[in-house]
Amino acid sequence: MNYFHSQWLKANDGCYVFCTSHVSGNRPDNNVSTITMEERDRFSEIKERLKQFLENQVTNFRFSFPFGRPEGALKATLSLLERVLSKDIATPISRDDIRNFIRKCLENAAYTNYTRVSDQAKIEGEREMQQQNDNEMVYNRDDSPRKKIDDLIHLAELCIELLQQDSEHYQEAFKQYNDLLIEHEEIFWSLFAVDMEHVIDQQPIESWDSFPLFQLLNDYLRQHDTLSNGRFHQQLRDTFAPLVIRYVDLMESCIAQSIHKGFEKENWKSKTRGCATSEDMLWKLDALQCFIRDLHWPDAIFAEHLEKRLKQMASDMIEACGKRVCRHFENWIKKGGLIGGTSSDYLLPSECCVMVNVILDCKAQALKLCALHSGDLHQYHTRIDEYLEKILSDMSKSLIQKLVSVLDSVFKKLSRYDEGSFFAQILSLTKPINEDGQSYVSCVNANLEQLRQRISDEIFTLNIFEEWYRQQTHFIFIWLGERAEISLHPYQLACLLLILKKTHGSFELQGVQDKDLNSQAYSSIMQRLHFEETANAVK
Repeated sequence: MNYFHSQWLKANDGCYVFCTSHVSGNRPDNNVSTITMEERDRFSEIKERLKQFLENQVTNFRFSFPFGRPEGALKATLSLLERVLSKDIATPISRDDIRNFIRKCLENAAYTNYTRVSDQAKIEGEREMQQQNDNEMVYNRDDSPRKKIDDLIHLAELCIELLQQDSEHYQEAFKQYNDLLIEHEEIFWSLFAVDMEHVIDQQPIESWDSFPLFQLLNDYLRQHDTLSNGRFHQQLRDTFAPLVIRYVDLMESCIAQSIHKGFEKENWKSKTRGCATSEDMLWKLDALQCFIRDLHWPDAIFAEHLEKRLKQMASDMIEACGKRVCRHFENWIKKGGLIGGTSSDYLLPSECCVMVNVILDCKAQALKLCALHSGDLHQYHTRIDEYLEKILSDMSKSLIQKLVSVLDSVFKKLSRYDEGSFFAQILSLTKPINEDGQSYVSCVNANLEQLRQRISDEIFTLNIFEEWYRQQTHFIFIWLGERAEISLHPYQLACLLLILKKTHGSFELQGVQDKDLNSQAYSSIMQRLHFEETANAVK
């Protein structure tokens, strides 16, 4: 009996099998033995104590077998537990019974583990608070909602670390009870969920401090083989969905207000690629989309809804920005920045160039901000792109029209020198050389430089140059055509020759191609001027 007892205390699997077979009369050596009633009762008592011991070992597996050590001990414990739970060696316990027993152990383990990790988080939080108080000589306890969220995030980090350790060190031992281990993890997180809901309910309605908690937990859960889209993951999603919607609503209102108030006091000074208001709007839209994208929302349907909502918002905000810029541009092009109306000392206002840059930047950013990543990729982008393209086209026409109007004012002055005009002889007394032509050439060069330096898109700028030159040439061609029956005054001829030669070189330096520079209209003009030049030389 002493041998039996000493071997029993070692809790050896083989020893227990031998003892059980001895008590049940099924010894492996086929020898017949007898036991007393006292020995049988003693065996039952020790068996019950061993059962309780093993139950405690499994329930506290993290502490009984730290980091899975000794190696294989937990697996051997589960094997021994299965034998202890059997009625006798000839009647093994059913799978359902052993699973129910293990389930109970793991349920209790979830409560035990969460209680301990929660206590650890509280101790660490109090220690940190005490250190802070010692450093700052302040002895009041911080129970603010933000502090509670920070503490909860720290607790979540500890919980994740704990379950990662479980997966690394204990998953193999529980391999045949894998579904029970998953249930254990869900119960563990359900305990955390109670604290999570309590803390979030205490947050101010417009506080977004809890989003880092969602990102931490969701990033862990969505990559987990078994917890992804599980009970706690769904609860996490349902808890934060209203917060996300409220946050998007608030940001939409905030961006809309910043557009409205920003453009009211916009000074139209260049900032980065646009102006202060447009840069702020585009940054906020991009930051909001990056934030929502980084949430990696687990529900595909809601994630798609969020994406469409944000793309539609970006499209609407950029459109609102475009409308306001267009309105300001029309006002500036009519009156803004002029020195002497549309005379030859006119310089295109830098503010107009900034407005063009705003639309160009919005158009460049629209593909990223408005194009969907699924479904109809260009559902929102195409519409806003076409809208901005139309604004740019209208701006380009207005700019060119304004610049050509300078030429018109110059040629109105030249018209006073027409042959047979009342003013021609009077004006000739002043013996002008080519002053009006020189003024216009200076105006062209100044505005070419202004556009080149101020507008950010080279292709857009070149298109303006090409169209401006084409309309200038066409204007001169028509003006000369109206005077086909009369000779040009020497002053008119001198101004025209200067304008044609100098602006031809200026536009060429800005990248206008030869085929556009030397058009048929230009050739006809130069032919007429050379004829007039020859005729004047003969006189």
